[in-house]
Amino acid sequence: MTQPELTVGIVVAVRGAVVDVAFPSGGLPAVNNVLVIEQSGLKPVVLEVQAQLDQATVRTIALQNTSGVKRGAQATQTGGPITVPVGEAVLGRLLDVTGTPGDKRQPLPDDVPRAPIHRAPPPLRAQGAASDLFRTGIKVIDLLTPLAKGGKAAMFGGAGVGKTVLVMELIHAMVAGYSGISVFSGVGERSREGHEMLLDMTTAGVLDRTVLVYGQMNEPPGARWRVPMTALAIAEHFRDVEHRNVLLLMDNVFRFVQAGSEVSGLLGRLPSRVGYQPTLATEVAQLQERIASVGDASVTAIEAVYVPADDFTDPAVVAIAGHVDSMVVLSRAMAADGMYPAVDPIASSSVLLDPDILGKTHVGVATDVRRTIEHYRELQDVISLLGMEELGSDDRRMVERARRLQRFLTQPFTVTKGFTGIEGRSVSLEDTIAGCRAILDGEADDWEESSLYMVGTLDEARAKEEAARNGQDAA
Repeated sequence: MTQPELTVGIVVAVRGAVVDVAFPSGGLPAVNNVLVIEQSGLKPVVLEVQAQLDQATVRTIALQNTSGVKRGAQATQTGGPITVPVGEAVLGRLLDVTGTPGDKRQPLPDDVPRAPIHRAPPPLRAQGAASDLFRTGIKVIDLLTPLAKGGKAAMFGGAGVGKTVLVMELIHAMVAGYSGISVFSGVGERSREGHEMLLDMTTAGVLDRTVLVYGQMNEPPGARWRVPMTALAIAEHFRDVEHRNVLLLMDNVFRFVQAGSEVSGLLGRLPSRVGYQPTLATEVAQLQERIASVGDASVTAIEAVYVPADDFTDPAVVAIAGHVDSMVVLSRAMAADGMYPAVDPIASSSVLLDPDILGKTHVGVATDVRRTIEHYRELQDVISLLGMEELGSDDRRMVERARRLQRFLTQPFTVTKGFTGIEGRSVSLEDTIAGCRAILDGEADDWEESSLYMVGTLDEARAKEEAARNGQDAA
């Protein structure tokens, strides 16, 4: 079968990021195909076809700034979707949505393999089940919302409750024990955050096993909308061609939805619920369903998700939550109390929390911790109104243990050492389970609550308590 001849189009309208291109001689490009406008003295502008308006015109979204693009400019077809460089050559590099390096280093070699950013997800029969624990060294996550190798985990939280810090700490926590490839996708990131990430990766010595892909906040919505697809194409190459495990980190998936909403509005589509695009569920599914384990290699995704106005019923949040295995919900109330990481032990969940997968001991302790903290929350109104004295002895004991558990599940982070002055801690799952079990059994009933705050293991808390008592005795 002969390939159709690729005709050259003419720009007939430019409205911000929306560019209409006419093909008078026919041969319209397909949806998601790429057109390129070459400009003398300026960088080429990449357009992605979004709709065929009639027999001779297509509507496209620009992935770069359209300043300087004029009606009558020529738009050249490429014959396919955006392709980005993949493989060993991109390790240690910072790329944009089209795969162009943005780190002021040598350009990529001409013979580097390339892959399209649009691709169907692997068939269900080829996907593997995610049942192996991905240990992080963060107590509250490993105990209550364990992450799965080859699974999808999302950190949900409003503004300023610690999503990015938690993702950064997970990167640090996994540097030592994780030997695969890391792909970081910054969706709508601030340039400051991107610069900090690049410095941190360089300092930690893991940049040579990491690819950074950015669609920054100041870029057009098309770039922010497609940058997760670029990161996915790179991750899929390492998984399918090189059979290597990949850790895919995304910050922030809500901005992907937000960029899609902007694109939808620019294209003139009627908005749906809460002003979101009518294609919200489809767009989220197209992204999330490609994150999967195939054969002996897996893609493990850890995503930060902004929750607008702390409203967990927001359609974007609900759409994303339906695809993840582990939901790490960050609580503003806990952040206000200084309980960092501010992970809500009741609202957070994981499909891995099953006795057949993790064992009865782990699940039993996790259930008891949840039950104790939940009982404390039920009694908080009574405590606020009448005080602890009005509680029965059993309730008072449970409340005291719940408060100690909440403090034991806090933890100093390596990435916050510069602000807090406290060395970060990484705690094994066995130590976390043993510590929580001891608190539930009453071992710390006569300890000061502050002895359990911002420590690693229970032994460290015990040493802190003994030091405090010795200090009091000396006084």
